[in-house]
Formats: sequence, structure tokens, C-alpha cells
Amino acid sequence: MLDKLINGKVIFVTGGTGSFGKAFARRLLEDYKPAKLILFSRDELKQSELQQKFPASKYPAVRFFLGDVRDRERLYRAMEGVNVVIHAAALKQVPACEYNPMEAVRTNILGGANIIDAAIDRGVQRVIALSTDKAVNPVNLYGATKLCADKVFVAANNYAGARNTRFAVVRYGNVVGSRGSVIPFFLQKRETGELPITDKRMTRFWITLPQAVDFVLTSLERMKGGEIFVPKIPSMNIMDLAKAIAPACKTKIVGIRPGEKLHELMVPDDEARNTIEYSDRYVILPSAHDWSEDGEYAALRRGAKQCPDGFRYSSDKNERWLTEKELRGMVDELVSSGAVNVD
Repeated sequence: MLDKLINGKVIFVTGGTGSFGKAFARRLLEDYKPAKLILFSRDELKQSELQQKFPASKYPAVRFFLGDVRDRERLYRAMEGVNVVIHAAALKQVPACEYNPMEAVRTNILGGANIIDAAIDRGVQRVIALSTDKAVNPVNLYGATKLCADKVFVAANNYAGARNTRFAVVRYGNVVGSRGSVIPFFLQKRETGELPITDKRMTRFWITLPQAVDFVLTSLERMKGGEIFVPKIPSMNIMDLAKAIAPACKTKIVGIRPGEKLHELMVPDDEARNTIEYSDRYVILPSAHDWSEDGEYAALRRGAKQCPDGFRYSSDKNERWLTEKELRGMVDELVSSGAVNVD
């Protein structure tokens, strides 16, 4: 099924020069044969650097489009002939979003609305929008804008009407080693002999970039339209990570920062009634849909079980935890591959 969705088709990735965009592009170019792979971003330097890794002589399908998701006209031009959209562009640095709230709104919410309008009017078949655990019961502006974006993309299926464009959302936790994550920060701080810890009890969901790419691809294959796909991924405790990165360092408790949670949540209990469970993921179905055995989500529900009322999927109550040894292995692999900079 994925072969039919990707091979010979035009794939459009917003945020194409970000951590996810680059990993997604490499996976598609290694395992599939898209007619075109359009990497859309506003950073000309990152595009220039990525062109060195994906030269036209070796990767003739790759196109680099400069543009911003805020620019509706540019999106309409760029999406001409596109079959599949992966929307990964976002402003996601929590402090920056708090200090520049309208910029976050313009990119994360209004930019998402522009993607939706362009996709429907240009006849795109499927759109996957990337979300975050920060969107669930948000306590910061970044999370609030992503919650709004989630709602907008789920509702976009109503706007599409009789047209064939379908929208879904993928929601996952912290990506190991991504820009701005705690691993590069701890690697730098260990040279001082002391690691700042917000709270010893803090937990997070963790997913690797390859796992995130795999999950987006399988969700693209399964989607009917209107779902929020949530992977079953392990949790980690901040103290275990500190020990894995710098076992000889002292730790200093500095307190939770503004806009930060002690634990993260990916399926809140209020959405349990609309959530079904597979062995590898949860799927939150739109609240207004046909639950009948022959309804539009009947095929998706086969092999799944209904989550019980009051169920919640939170990082502190997870069944799967990363050990200190597993965390150390992840960090060593990231450093040796050059995925994180220790300087």
C-alpha cells in the first residue's frame, strides 16, 4: 500500500530541512521511488547545506522550495501536482513562543490553515500533520498552538467535503537528540562537572528519529481521515538520563521552568471514549463519526480494542521504561554518528 502512495507520486514536506524532514527524506530516497520529493522550508542556508547531501546528480527527484507556511500564495503555487503532504514545519522552542506569541500563532495555527486550504484546492490526496505531547492539556503557548492545529486538521476533513483530500495527525513525544533537546545540553554541561535538573521526578516519552519516520509512514498508510495516531513508546526519567550521560557529575535541582510539565500526556482520559488500541499504537478517532460496524472507520477498528472509560496514556504511568543502560547506548550512538554536537 505504501508503495502505491509514494512510488511515482509527488511528496511535499514542510519543514523539510528540520531534523524530521531530513530523516524522512533520506528514508524515502533509500526505500521508495517518488516522482518528486519537495522539501519546503524558509531557511536558504539549511537548504544549501542539504543540497550537498542530496545532490541533483544522485537524487534527481529532490526539489528544494524556499517558502513559508504563512505565505498562502506560495503554498498554492508549490503544491501544484502534489499527492501527499507531510506537515512538519512549526515554531517549537517553548521560550521563544512564550516571548513571541503571535509569531507562534501565525506559523503553527494560521500556517496550518494555509496548508489545509492549499491541499484541498490543489487536489492533494493525503495530509499528515505532526503534533506533540505538549498539545495535550497544554500549559505553554507552543502546546496551545499545536492543540489548535490538531483540531483544525481533524476538522479539515469536513472542509474537504466531497473532494478526496484527507487529513490526519501524528502525535508523539520528545525526539531523542533533536535540536534543542536535553541530550546536547547535558553533553555540554557535563564538562562543568554539574548537571542542572529541573525535578528528580520528571518523566518524558521518548522516540528516535527513525521510529518517528516509520510511525508517520505507517499512519499515512492506515489513515482514513480525522484520526490522531499516537505511538506506544517508552518513557524515561530525567535522573536516569543524567546518570547515563554523566555518571560522575553532581546534580543541582533548579526547579521546573515556566511552561513545563512534570509529566507528559498523549491520550487524556477525556478522549478515552474515542480511542482504540493496537499493539503498537493508540488511535483517537474524531468525536463525531459513525461507530457502526460498516461505518467509515470499521476497517480501522478491526483488530483494535476500545480503550476503557477513564484511560489515560501518560509518561509517568507507562508500561515501558528506558533503562540507564539503554539510554547510554542511545547517547553513544548519537555522538558517534555525529547527530549531536558535543562542542
